[in-house]
Amino acid sequence: MGWERNLMRRNLVGSFIKNQSLRSCSSNAGRLAASPPPPQLPSFQYDPKPYNGPSADEVFEKRKKYLGPSLFHYYQKPLNIVEGKMQYLFDESGRRYLDAFAGIVTVSCGHCHPDVLNAVIEQNKLLQHATTIYLHHAIADFAEGLASKMPGNLKVVYFVNSGTEANELAMLMARLYSGSLGMIALRNAYHGGSSNTIGLTALNTWKYPIPQGEIHHVLNPNPYRGVFGSDAKRYAEDVQDHIDHGTSGKVAGFIAETIQGVGGTVELAPGYLKLVYDIVRKAGGVCIADEVQTGFGRTGSHYWGFETQGVIPDIVTMAKGIGNGLPLGAVVTTPEIASVLSQKIQFNTFGGNPVCSAGGLAVLNVLDKEKRQQHCADVGSHIIGRLIELQQKHDIIGDVRGRGLMVGVELVTDRKQKTPAKAETAVLFESLRELGVLVGKGGLHGNVFRIKPPMCFTKDDADFLVDALDYAMSKL
Repeated sequence: MGWERNLMRRNLVGSFIKNQSLRSCSSNAGRLAASPPPPQLPSFQYDPKPYNGPSADEVFEKRKKYLGPSLFHYYQKPLNIVEGKMQYLFDESGRRYLDAFAGIVTVSCGHCHPDVLNAVIEQNKLLQHATTIYLHHAIADFAEGLASKMPGNLKVVYFVNSGTEANELAMLMARLYSGSLGMIALRNAYHGGSSNTIGLTALNTWKYPIPQGEIHHVLNPNPYRGVFGSDAKRYAEDVQDHIDHGTSGKVAGFIAETIQGVGGTVELAPGYLKLVYDIVRKAGGVCIADEVQTGFGRTGSHYWGFETQGVIPDIVTMAKGIGNGLPLGAVVTTPEIASVLSQKIQFNTFGGNPVCSAGGLAVLNVLDKEKRQQHCADVGSHIIGRLIELQQKHDIIGDVRGRGLMVGVELVTDRKQKTPAKAETAVLFESLRELGVLVGKGGLHGNVFRIKPPMCFTKDDADFLVDALDYAMSKL
């Protein structure tokens, strides 16, 4: 009968689905049993203190209520970081994470490095604040130490509180010294978030629609995505073209990071800065090197990023790693350029604060004593080598680039088209956190992992990071 045939058919189909499901479960179980276990953090002899403060949810609610809505956070469930030691961070539960982003490339010596801590604590006991209207040895000692690290006639130091402030002051110097207003910056650059430095910045995700005034953005000499590849000469010709057609023929200055940080760890085409510096100086401008992320030996091969291009700037700006987490920045220039600021009063209440100066000098001493530049070169070459090997295994890795412990991994869905892997990057980002690795993200599309850890990062840490990335990509 018809109903009997239908019942038999349903039973047969149900039996087939059940058998297929059992086979699938058995197959999945076999694959799961065969899959390797997740990599484990390297051992680290340190016990974090018990945390009795508010929970992550409580902190997040208070932050949303009292802090600006423009603040963003990493991860779908924000981390409540309560302690740090060298290259590691700890959350409220005491779980340890490998910090491969260093507080956005800020922690140079290591979290809570004892030498830096001691310098800050001892200075706090004596004098917390006195401005430059009085004498104090800490600011003079720090300025002397910093000037000793600079090439050429870069000997005059101005202390400020951040990289944004440093770039603001550098732009002011350039305009006063040159007598011109026009500034040239690179596309894909980031130089700060103030009303003036937003003009220099060239990533729409960081720019508000406000007047930016006399800023020219030239082609980015990006060897991976740039229209001229690694041909520095053709990119430099674009700078000359902008001066010829977009200015009076005179400019105030040119500013560039040697390796673009927020833009996704993009190293400029070899030889580019030497060509452009000549062009800009002939047009009456000064050349500014933004070393906020690349300075203090992080690139491994050199103490300053601009040295990788064989140039000496007229003005150098720096922050982040200069203080290992202290709110500290600086501008270093020549006596001739510095003299233009003496026509008016130039003053910064907290610039050269004794506590920050003592800590900053301790940072310089630690980096020298522990040979961190050479360490960055050794560990950096190791991690870049391992990442290039990983690139051969996973097609999603479009490019591996950088120097020392300033490394970028760009993810794409199509290597030929270089299509940004936005969604995949987001998934991997969360997976790495679950595995215990904290990295940064960069680039216009957020598809570049920024690996810029504290400079005490070890080869074991590097291996764990690459193994975690391999494991996460294999699960993608």
